[in-house]
Amino acid sequence: MAAGPLSGITIVDLTRVLAGPYCTMVLADLGARVIKIEAPDGGDDSRGYGPFVNDKSAYFMAMNRGKESIALDLKTDADRKVFERLLEQADVLVENFRPGAMERLGYGWEALHAHHPRLIYAAASGFGHTGPYAPKPAYDMVVQGMGGIMSITGHPGGPPTRVGASIGDITAGLFTAIGIASALHHRHTSGEGMKIDVAMLDCQVAILENALSRYFLTGRSPQPLGARHPSIAPFAAFATADGHIIIAAGTDALFGKLCVALGRPALARDGRFLRNDARAENVDALGAEVEATSAGVSGCVFFFGAKYCSPRNIRTKTMEKMRRVRESCPPPPG
Repeated sequence: MAAGPLSGITIVDLTRVLAGPYCTMVLADLGARVIKIEAPDGGDDSRGYGPFVNDKSAYFMAMNRGKESIALDLKTDADRKVFERLLEQADVLVENFRPGAMERLGYGWEALHAHHPRLIYAAASGFGHTGPYAPKPAYDMVVQGMGGIMSITGHPGGPPTRVGASIGDITAGLFTAIGIASALHHRHTSGEGMKIDVAMLDCQVAILENALSRYFLTGRSPQPLGARHPSIAPFAAFATADGHIIIAAGTDALFGKLCVALGRPALARDGRFLRNDARAENVDALGAEVEATSAGVSGCVFFFGAKYCSPRNIRTKTMEKMRRVRESCPPPPG
């Protein structure tokens, strides 16, 4: 358990797989004491997910580092007594069961709040604890599909594409952690615990960013654009002689500097590219102009400069420059 702003806070963690464990991992990183409770008959399902190191799941270890662990069967009287003793010292209970599971065990919000009025109860589930979809199960892939993010991910004309990271789970975990931090502040001022109800689907809609505003403004459903940004240009992946590089010039001033770096200062004076809105309107023409230069140059040259990228120097000097950049960064807190 690391020192941090949540030192002194105890979390009873009933979560498994990813959304809940990601939340409690963040809380542990912030200094909270997290006591993870697993069922004795196999524990967290993610213990069976690869890759494996010495027959142990690296997936599980990555999401559950920094936590204490105990196996309890909450359907047996002896283990329920242990669980209830843990609740007496807990500040927060986190669970990501399907709605109704905790009530069937006798540990729903109403029952716990009556006995532990300062306890914060946080639940992350596919569709929340209310509404017609509440009883339904969900995985990351399900809410990515339902939430709309898959419809704006990938390349034009391609099939539905899952975001490469489990963003359906991870965003729910982060929103739950934010809710817990807010509830702790509320309890500090009021003395009262509260229930936090986070739906994975809601979190996916919440992160659609300008896709929602563009839809309500134009009435047209946003489409996938590959690596390109829908409103800012240039803001994409561009071909080089040996791969691709990312160019993100988010302001007119940065675009001017980019044109100089490309050896194409006249592009910044081209009427099609004078302002960001014009560049976004003429994004294909802009991309062709950028790649007319970038496609003939090694990506290494763009990133490190030509003197580091000769065949003789690219390995030793590039790695040395990367080492210096790394060493110049401030140490992590704590």
